[in-house]
Amino acid sequence: MKNQRYTHNKHIALTAPAGGAVSGNPYKIGQYVGVAATSAPAGEKFTLWLDGSYDVTVTGTLTEGQAVFITGANALTATATGNYPFGVANAAKGTGSGVVEVAPYGKITNTAAL
Repeated sequence: MKNQRYTHNKHIALTAPAGGAVSGNPYKIGQYVGVAATSAPAGEKFTLWLDGSYDVTVTGTLTEGQAVFITGANALTATATGNYPFGVANAAKGTGSGVVEVAPYGKITNTAAL
């Protein structure tokens, strides 16, 4: 099809937010959530992967299969209140901040949890 841009939309080129984008870090850009495949300064294009799973830093206790949320500062947390859905923990993690495997949702509704 001549007007098709992405076949499966597993990754997308988006504009890096204030502070830029760093490869391997999670981001929420509008309705998209994922992990940066490339780095870019603010205002430049970078590639955001919307699927797969990634070893990322999350704050808070997680159980396998639990929802993970992203803050307005693009930090991952187990805390739903005031944050946005990001993905699912593929493993359990104890208290504090630590690395855990997370699968991003890819696309969300732009509504913070109450």
